[in-house]
Amino acid sequence: MSEDFPLPDDLPVPEDDGAADHLLGMEMPDVSLPATDGTTVNLRDLPPRTVIYVYPLTGRPDEDVIPEGWEDVPGARGCTPESRGFRSHYDELVDNGVGEVFGLSTQTTEYQREARDRLHLPFEMLSDAEWELASELELPAFTIEGDEYLKRLTLVVSDGRIEHVFYPIFPPDEHASEVLEWVNENPR
Repeated sequence: MSEDFPLPDDLPVPEDDGAADHLLGMEMPDVSLPATDGTTVNLRDLPPRTVIYVYPLTGRPDEDVIPEGWEDVPGARGCTPESRGFRSHYDELVDNGVGEVFGLSTQTTEYQREARDRLHLPFEMLSDAEWELASELELPAFTIEGDEYLKRLTLVVSDGRIEHVFYPIFPPDEHASEVLEWVNENPR
């Protein structure tokens, strides 16, 4: 597989702006989102210790969908390498007590399905194209070229509540290792 969307060495590092501080301990809302396997997932009924990594936008090698200035936004670049990291660590996460892993963006399910298939992800992606979860949880976002995108963060959800929040995330290609380390250090 080609190394599409490699990370440049000079990516700007995101700073913690406090925009995710309110999430820890929150109850997951009664929101159902479409998954790339054709099912609908109710976020209130997740398996124990579910990892949801939220990302702004997955690019495609055959389309130019990345907005001008994307690499200048701290934390924007790196969705494909982040997904690859979760693919690489998926079995270890499950072996260490994670019931499920989901990627989540505001892109459509059809768009996400292409990325899931192209990247050979062993888990599903959830589409919040209507911004239901983002609004309910007041997830941090940024605007570029007039369009709004979710900022990169990861939620660990246990028993219907947000047990841990990773925010900001950098570098994105090493983030799954960070999540695995936290899971190992915090057994259920």
